[in-house]
Amino acid sequence: MRITIGIDIGGSTTKIVGVSGNEILAPATIRANDPVASLFGAFGKFVDGNGLNLADISKVMVTGVGSSFITRPIYGLPTAKVAEFLANGLGGLYLSGLERAVIVSMGTGTALVMAGQDKIEHIGGTGIGSGTILGLSSRMLNIRDIKLIIQAAETGDLSKVDLRVGDLTKDAVPSLPRHMTASNFGRISDVATNSDIALGIINLVLQSIGMTAVFASKNTGLDKVVLIGKLTAIPQCPGIFNALTELFGVSFIIPQNSEYATAVGAALAFLRERAYAELGTGV
Repeated sequence: MRITIGIDIGGSTTKIVGVSGNEILAPATIRANDPVASLFGAFGKFVDGNGLNLADISKVMVTGVGSSFITRPIYGLPTAKVAEFLANGLGGLYLSGLERAVIVSMGTGTALVMAGQDKIEHIGGTGIGSGTILGLSSRMLNIRDIKLIIQAAETGDLSKVDLRVGDLTKDAVPSLPRHMTASNFGRISDVATNSDIALGIINLVLQSIGMTAVFASKNTGLDKVVLIGKLTAIPQCPGIFNALTELFGVSFIIPQNSEYATAVGAALAFLRERAYAELGTGV
């Protein structure tokens, strides 16, 4: 069995997958501040965890912001770099099974690509993402661990934080249901708990990304949006995007292994002979 490895090196985490035929081998994630350390940690964890030898690996494909620090082949294996936007598009389409879609990569910030089988194009993005959640939570809650933020948000009450359409008017507003957010944090109460605020922060970030995706969908004429990246693992994510589907008719899809889509896309760039840059010989 010959395996192509895809590695997505982010600012704080590195994700790795193996692709063999149509099979995606058990993905792994490593957290580290140093991109080189996280890459080798992820590589070692993946190889050991799957009982592989270096001879089983035909190609290593790296992408992500941290890939700029990788200048030589990994353990002497054939290694190449893939543009992150291309990897986002390839991975998003593959995991969703779609031919065309807007792919929204929700990481530290958010990037959007218009993806088809013949062309993948970066169409914009926003600085709002997991970095926003961590930054606001650090200042407002003195919490810096994303797991603790998510845990706190589980018992939160948005009515103590957000202003909704129904809070502003008793009259029916065409196309605007009463429960729709009118102003994030526009109704924050003195009795709002940390849980309420944590939920408000998550809601603010995901709704902002969602509306950006809705505008991209309308602008491109593509009514299917594939969500990938680490924010798709937040428990509130499906509910928030389902509400946007009901309001705007845009179909949001969170495929299996969505957190690893960019790493999958990096491997697919080699398997499908898309653009990538070979690294020179090294150790």
